[in-house]
Amino acid sequence: MHNPFPGMNPYLEQPGLWPQVHNRLIVAIADDITPQVAPRYRVSIEERVYASTEAMPLIGIADVAVTRRPAAALPTTTAAQLVAPRWVQVPVPVEVTERFLEVRLVQTNEVVCVIEILSPANKRSGDGRRAYETKRQKILGSATNLVEIDLLRGGSGMAVAEPPQKTYSILVSASVNRPNAELYEFDLADLIPSFPVPLQPNEDLPVVNLQRVLNDVYNRARFDLAIDYCQPLQPALSSDEAAWVESLVNS
Repeated sequence: MHNPFPGMNPYLEQPGLWPQVHNRLIVAIADDITPQVAPRYRVSIEERVYASTEAMPLIGIADVAVTRRPAAALPTTTAAQLVAPRWVQVPVPVEVTERFLEVRLVQTNEVVCVIEILSPANKRSGDGRRAYETKRQKILGSATNLVEIDLLRGGSGMAVAEPPQKTYSILVSASVNRPNAELYEFDLADLIPSFPVPLQPNEDLPVVNLQRVLNDVYNRARFDLAIDYCQPLQPALSSDEAAWVESLVNS
């Protein structure tokens, strides 16, 4: 089954599936760019690692084992003081890895462009957003170009001077044009636009056809086998959007 949506498939945004979609898109975009920029440039897959306690499951091994004695063996006064506890969860730091792309000059290994696909953690307040915003500000204050792809409906987008007008976006910030940047916006029913990857001034720019890349990833990964198209979407759609989605997945 092919991607039933003309543009972004909102079912790919669901928390249980998104990490796989993110990682496969990173690799696919790298493979798409490489033939366009080699041998002058190479595209590397890099990782950002940070500790987070946000909505993570409890992991680890208890330091102390406690053995319960039979109730009859407890003194009466002690037994009377026992209170039944309730189970709670404590925040346990978990290492989070987020992958992104760097386009580097082969001769000097200089990073010319960084390509990011936002994750849910980047779009909500907390450790993931702080880690990404720190890196983003560093890039925007440097001579490195930035491409920032937001394919998630939930959360708060990254800062730009003008408020977003549509659901999804691709920000292309060439260092020579800052503070101006190109913002490609699109809605659920729209085709995903292609975007250029800025390199050094006066060079031909590679172009990524993100719609084709996404559809290829969907087919190769057989995401149709992982998606239950009867499940409700989060965040919820408007009534018009929900009716449109239902017509597509049931056709």
